[in-house]
Amino acid sequence: MFKKYVIERNIEGIGNEPVEALCGVALQSNRVLDELGSGVQWLHSYVANDKTYCVYLARDESLIREHAQRAGFPADSIAEVKSVLDPTMAPA
Repeated sequence: MFKKYVIERNIEGIGNEPVEALCGVALQSNRVLDELGSGVQWLHSYVANDKTYCVYLARDESLIREHAQRAGFPADSIAEVKSVLDPTMAPA
């Protein structure tokens, strides 16, 4: 069973990088994900100033850490998502 995780990465200046540099980061991430196999999947990331917030599905946190280490990315904080809250949950 897969769990959803949010990973906070502190990367100085990432928010000012051109799209070409971000594409290079995505390429590196995808290469490592291919090496690791089907136990971990990157859904998407949010880039904000000096941080990225990445959303992954994985069997366990160790696969997220292995991906970060192999790809050369920090994984400063990893939190398992326990539930999702959105505006549609509020009564009319």
